[in-house]
This record gives sequence, C-alpha cells and structure tokens, in this order.
Amino acid sequence: MIGSLRNFAKTKFAGILVFIMIIPFVFWGMGGMFSSGNTNTIAKINKTNISTQEFIDYLNSSSIPQQTIRENLENNIIEELLSSLVSTTLLDLEIKNYNLLITENTLLKKIKENKNFLDEDGKFQRIKYEKFLLENNQSAPQFEQRLKKRELQKNLFDYIGAGTVSPNFLINKLYEKENTKLEIDFINLNNFYKKKENISNEELENFLNENIDQLKIEYLDFKYAIINPKNLIGIDDFNQSFFDKIDQIEIDITNRIAIENIVENYNIPLIKKDNFKFSSDINKIEKKIFELRDNDFDIFESGNDYIIYKIEKLEKRKPDLSDKETKIEILDLVFQKNKFDYNSVLLKKISDKNFDNNDFIQMGKNQIQTTQINSIKDNKKFQIEAVKVLYSMPVNSFTLINDEKNEIYLAKVNKFIKGPELQDKDLLKEYINKENSNIKNTMLKSYDLFLNKKYKVDINQKTIERVKNFFQ
Repeated sequence: MIGSLRNFAKTKFAGILVFIMIIPFVFWGMGGMFSSGNTNTIAKINKTNISTQEFIDYLNSSSIPQQTIRENLENNIIEELLSSLVSTTLLDLEIKNYNLLITENTLLKKIKENKNFLDEDGKFQRIKYEKFLLENNQSAPQFEQRLKKRELQKNLFDYIGAGTVSPNFLINKLYEKENTKLEIDFINLNNFYKKKENISNEELENFLNENIDQLKIEYLDFKYAIINPKNLIGIDDFNQSFFDKIDQIEIDITNRIAIENIVENYNIPLIKKDNFKFSSDINKIEKKIFELRDNDFDIFESGNDYIIYKIEKLEKRKPDLSDKETKIEILDLVFQKNKFDYNSVLLKKISDKNFDNNDFIQMGKNQIQTTQINSIKDNKKFQIEAVKVLYSMPVNSFTLINDEKNEIYLAKVNKFIKGPELQDKDLLKEYINKENSNIKNTMLKSYDLFLNKKYKVDINQKTIERVKNFFQ
C-alpha cells in the first residue's frame, strides 16, 4: 500500500504493548560463490586484520545460497555474516591467549564416539564416516578442522565457567518460578475502541492536516524500457555483443543522452507512467524504479532483463481521500491512533494508582473472563513476553497484555498457585543443570563485556559495500 503511510504507522503507534523479539536467521545450503578476491582489510581486531579474501572464504564455507544472500542484502545479511566471522576470530585469539590445545588423539576419540558413525553394536564404522563426508561435500581435513574449532571453543567456555555450582535456594527458586501457576481475570479491549465505521470524514481530514508532512505521498512521472538479448541483438544468448551494447547504453546514460534516443537506436519500445504512486499491486520492475527514485536516470538488472529508466518528475502531494485505497490506509491509521490513545490513558490511570478493583468490575461488567496460566512458559493464550510480565507483578495489580494476534487485554493478577515441592531425583538433577547453565550464561555475559573492552573492532564500510556489489 502507501509507503509513507506504512512508515508513519510504524513510527507513531507501535510503541505500546508491542513486545519485540529479535530472531536470528539461519540459512543452509550454498556452494562456493567466489573463486578469488582481493586482500583489502574488511575488519580489524586490535592488530589482527581480517582480509576480504578471508571473508570470501568464510562465505564460501558457510553453505548459504547466493540467492539467499542477494534477497537479504537489505536485511544486513553481509553485516551479520561479517559479525559472525569477527566473533569467531575473536574467540580464536582468546583460545591462543589461554594456550588451549586439543590433541589428535582427543579429536580421533570424538569422531569415533560420534553416534552418526556407529553401528548397531556401538562400534565405529569408517564407511559411515566417509558417507557422511560425501553427503555433506566435505573432506576429512575440513571436517576435522571444524570439529577441532568447535571443541576448542567449548573448552574456552568451560574454562571461563569452570567450577560453577548452584546453591539449593537458587535451584528451588528456579523450579518454583517455572512451575507456579497463575490465575488472572482479563477483559478484551476490542469492544472499547472506536469502530472504524464510526470514524467520520472530518476526523480523517483533521488527522491528515495534523500529520500532513509525514503523510504526503510521492507521485512519479517516469519512462522505462525492458532490454534483453532478443530485443537488443535479435537472439537469446548473453554474448559479448550484447554486453558491449549494454556498456554503450551505460555510457549514454552517463552522458545524459535522452532515453528516447537511446531506445530508438535499438528499436526498443518505451513504457510511460504518469502520476505513479506506490501500491501493493505494482509489478516488480516499477517497484524497483520507485525504490531507486533518488537516482533519476540509470539501468539495472531484473531477472534476465536489463531495465533502463528515466524519472521525469517527482512530486509529494497530500493524500486524496477520494482514492479508495488511500482512504482505507488513513482510516486504519486513525483507528490505530484511537487504540493507542485509549491504551495510553488506561495505562496512565494504572501507573498513577487511579484504577482499582471497583473500576475493573465496572468496566468489565459481563465481559470479565478468568483463566489459569500453567507456567511462565505457557503461551497458549497470551504472548510469552506478556506472560513474563504477569509473573513479575504482585497479586491484585493490573496491566495491559497482548496475545499472538496482538489483541490487547486489561488483566488483573488474582493469585499464584505453587506446584508440588521438588523431590524427584531426576527432576532435581534437571534443575541443577538448568541453574548451573543460567549461572554460566551470566558469567559468559560478563566475559562478553570484558572482551568488548579488551578488543577494539574496526569495520571497513567501503569494503563491505564492494562485497555487496557482487550480489547486486
């Protein structure tokens, strides 16, 4: 839909009760995408340089498809991968600093104890090991080197967190926290928000006037042509003659030769668009031209085609409420603003202690529902971050929470119901390991802060951009 309206909504109304979770992307699959590269420094850790070639080798070994990287350039995948390489290099420096070693015998033992390489009698089978290497396109030295790195990193973390023992009261506290049930009353606030059908045109106009600068829509007048071997040289092959002509077109663009003259030389039809605005149903070529609107004259690749375009005019206008699509966008923004304002007022009453149980009952009338949350990890009804907030609150307190569909509820904490005591030996062992892991993680976070002070990391942004150009 309308880009400016979408951005406005994100910045204006996304602040209340939207619990943000950072989810790492994991990509699999890819062969080598570069066979060579220069040795310019792409990053530096204290006095240790990471060259462009090292980064390219890292990309090649990561098994990420080139298409996946290309599709995620705007999501900073190159920066994420470089960050991963920097982290790995930094750990290597720490391993070297602590003189941590792993012998060939230890490495061999790890391989021979790997369940993937054992037969039904638990004996190591060389043929299974070799089959694994073939299926994963790895040589034995490559696999063993990666295994060695992983084991050294594990040894480093074990060294940092060595001797971790959890006291009984922390183990019991963790068990109680994870197994205590919680009873709450809640009211769905949907029925308290102003309905879209009750929002007047006057409210829409007032909203537009109050936010006119943020809501202006960009309209473009532009021309473009689709170029491929068939219409440029008369055959379907991407041969040298085709690329020579593409090079000449790029020179003509640089010299500001009129787009009409360029395409006329090759008898390629020119497509004209006037009063063009971004919407959900535009084709990918026109979407790309809109995204490149800051550069008024250029050529780019789109699949197996090249696209030459010229933007003649760019104008920002006030949204037109007579346009059905625009009106729907504005209506949704006003509706979201009304929800935001209602939630803000209610939250302020709660935080100022101007909202009590009588207000809750009066507000809920026949709409109050009661439910039991089985543990702090129970997200069957409410979003997990909302559940964690509820567990942190005292009895008879109020707050606003949300579910996975981002429905908003007013909730009251009724009571906590403790589970049975921790007596089962296997369960006790499980929670000892859990709490030990928690303490280790806390120690490793402190270690992470220590590393941030110990090592200075410099990133060469220009080199990153050059790497990105491989995928454009």
